[in-house]
Amino acid sequence: MTTLEAVVATWLLQIYHVMRLCDVLMWILLHLNQVSRCIPYKLNNIDGDNQSCDLLDRVEVLMVTSPGRLDFVFPKGGWENDETAGEAACREALEEAGVRGTLNDTALGVWEFRSKSTQKACSLEGTCKGYMFALEVTEELDCYPEKDSRDRKWVPVGEAYKLCRYDWMRKALDSFKDLLRGRRIPTVPELSEPPSLCIVKPSAADHAIALC
Repeated sequence: MTTLEAVVATWLLQIYHVMRLCDVLMWILLHLNQVSRCIPYKLNNIDGDNQSCDLLDRVEVLMVTSPGRLDFVFPKGGWENDETAGEAACREALEEAGVRGTLNDTALGVWEFRSKSTQKACSLEGTCKGYMFALEVTEELDCYPEKDSRDRKWVPVGEAYKLCRYDWMRKALDSFKDLLRGRRIPTVPELSEPPSLCIVKPSAADHAIALC
């Protein structure tokens, strides 16, 4: 093999490896589901029995059960092409927990986790990238799309830690506490569009409420 042939062979081999890498990255993107979650919360009024100056002592967060399970999670779901991650978080909070509110435009963070439906622990299929936001609840509905398939429960932040099944959910609560205390939350570069601060726009969920 001449020197020129060796150079060409090396060049072709490098191209092959780059193409294989692109195939792997594309496969990962196709199997990495992006979901948006939020921590709905409210501030309770100070009464005679609670004179604490700590803001977190007044905070309760809203958790919901997964369909067919008794464990509690925060509202979550994928987002459509015509909505931001923040708008998707608002929509899921409405559909799963029956609440509307104001979404903080600072994402609490991004975590990767595996869907409970994943069959193989070593497979990338079923892996999710979850964006988490904080939603200050301003309206709680008695009738909402998933009312019959989920239970909802207001709990203090301390109890929420105990109810969380996964460590990444507790880390999200850590960021939530930092946000309420005015501490800086690291920027999330993966978000290409800022989430909306407004109540979720009208969707199929609003029509479903009228049918309850």
